[in-house]
Amino acid sequence: MLDPQTFHDIVSGRRRGFGAALLRGGLRLAALGYSLAVRARNRGYDWRFAPVHRVAAPVVSVGNLTLGGTGKTPMVEWLARWFQSRGVRIALVSRGYGAEAGSPNDEALELAQKLPGVPHFQSPDRVAAARRAIEQTGCRLILLDDAFQHRRIARNLDLVLLDACEPFGYGALFPRGTLREPAAALGRADVVVLSRADMLDPARRQSLWDRVRQVAPGAVCAEASHVPVGLRSTSGETPSLDWLHSKPVAAFCALGNPAGFRHTLERSGVRPVGWRAFPDHHRYTPSDIQSLAAWAEQLEAAAAVCTHKDLVKIGADRLGSLPLWALCVEFRFLTGQEALEERLERLAPG
Repeated sequence: MLDPQTFHDIVSGRRRGFGAALLRGGLRLAALGYSLAVRARNRGYDWRFAPVHRVAAPVVSVGNLTLGGTGKTPMVEWLARWFQSRGVRIALVSRGYGAEAGSPNDEALELAQKLPGVPHFQSPDRVAAARRAIEQTGCRLILLDDAFQHRRIARNLDLVLLDACEPFGYGALFPRGTLREPAAALGRADVVVLSRADMLDPARRQSLWDRVRQVAPGAVCAEASHVPVGLRSTSGETPSLDWLHSKPVAAFCALGNPAGFRHTLERSGVRPVGWRAFPDHHRYTPSDIQSLAAWAEQLEAAAAVCTHKDLVKIGADRLGSLPLWALCVEFRFLTGQEALEERLERLAPG
């Protein structure tokens, strides 16, 4: 199995040589079967052969076009706080990828810390989960996490995130690229948000939006960045980012797109002396922790840093002899916030 960085290096074409080219050919063949399945499924919904179920509350879906790492969790947090500030009782619904039976997954644990008191229902049957949320909590609005491809539940607003690191999945469906479905699927989106937009210069941003508007001319377009705002430990300490400046740091994460975290980390002024990436939703085992601790100490790092999503799974203040911190980020809009809020106002129950 390829580690995340190797996979991205191969499908992006950054890794050269006969072996990499041969592997890309094999991945292209594997993507054919995936492509047929995705297109057949979408046609079932487009032609109304597959049923779509409505629930007794407005539904806002947050999703993406590519595999993981686009900033869905910070976007969900922003939306939850926006509706809460207007007195709207909400509930979160997600599938629960990577969760052990009967336990919340990493994203649910992270959101529970950031949004205490907001109920979160996880189930592969998101229609049933949404109905259960409405019945049990009396919520007035459902936020669906990672649901752009989950077309079985009707939604009132489809918000799709594109990551500036690679917004269109290297131009190919998984596993040859990182697209979950063809880019033309953006035609279903009501809102398209470019996350980490600060990574792109104005000309590249304009080129991206020109492509988006070709397939989604009526969508609201917005840009946002992930702004580093501090550190956090498992026990709740929250020092400033200055604590890590000028210190050798060992950084690691388990994300679908590790390059996004690396960009945000470097934007905070932290320069890792070592870097490790694990698959998305990776469950850290005791042997993983021991390996990370030995690796960080060998680097003579002063501290280890990861994402909040990683920290809630590890649940410790130290990695071996080193302090362990999560980098805390805030989702901030650069453009398009007012237009998005106009759409959200229509859904906020009076």
